[in-house]
Amino acid sequence: MAATVNVNGRTSDQEHAVISVFDHGFLYGEGVYETLRTYNGQPFLFERHMQRLRRSAGMLALSVPLDDAAIDARFRETMRAAKLGDAPDREAYIRILVTRGIGELTYDPAATPDPSIVVIVKPHVAPSREAFERGVTVALVPIVRNHPGSVNPLIKSNNLLNNALAMQEAFRRGGFEGVMRNYRGELAECTQSNLFIVKNGAALTPPVDAGLLPGITRAFLFEVGDERGIPVREAVLRDEDLFGADEAFLTSTTREVVPIVKVDDRTIGAGTPGPITRALLDGFRKKAQELTRTVASPAR
Repeated sequence: MAATVNVNGRTSDQEHAVISVFDHGFLYGEGVYETLRTYNGQPFLFERHMQRLRRSAGMLALSVPLDDAAIDARFRETMRAAKLGDAPDREAYIRILVTRGIGELTYDPAATPDPSIVVIVKPHVAPSREAFERGVTVALVPIVRNHPGSVNPLIKSNNLLNNALAMQEAFRRGGFEGVMRNYRGELAECTQSNLFIVKNGAALTPPVDAGLLPGITRAFLFEVGDERGIPVREAVLRDEDLFGADEAFLTSTTREVVPIVKVDDRTIGAGTPGPITRALLDGFRKKAQELTRTVASPAR
């Protein structure tokens, strides 16, 4: 699907979008990113995404050269060029990347004084209707999530080799997603989303210290659950908790809340999306619509 790209302030189509091979984001994977989507043409939970972007960048001692208003203006300019966000059927996927910038072949940050900012915009494509109505199968993969003492999963890094290898294994096994364990053998997260199980009416998700990226949608679901009277809390989870769950689901910015009905060849619960999952998805969507209709952009 065609994308429109802004590289350091210059907008072009995807065929003409270029960045130097000497950018340390390309050479060493030094950079961070955020993925957003729009509802009603408005970027959802923009401020929270920017807070995480800056927190990730800070863990790399990487400066973000634009303030939130300037980043907002830049991706809105890119959205206009892509003719997205102006109609209900033209919602946008937005990816914002900040890299160390162009420099010599060295790990010294002093060699790259000017970070690069790339904005990628393309039409948002949600999971299929069938995925929400019937649920999906995921694969429990052997690829272990990065140890926090190596590449900390708290950093939403452009270096996604760990995730890519796990997702490629899931693809080979026919999975919609791959579920990853941490170095202790506990469940951590999926390759591109956070994991929840439902047990006895409560939605449970691994704690941050299990070695995972604290998703924006994951955190937002705690608020949705509170409004719906559904307990949502953290808990250490292992394989048997997933296999014995009443329901399971995954969450992410672009996927919202997707029911999991099977893990490899094991059926979860009744094998259909359960009432807690459905209630949280409904609450999420209603709250997303409400907030994007009533909250003005920080750039305005």
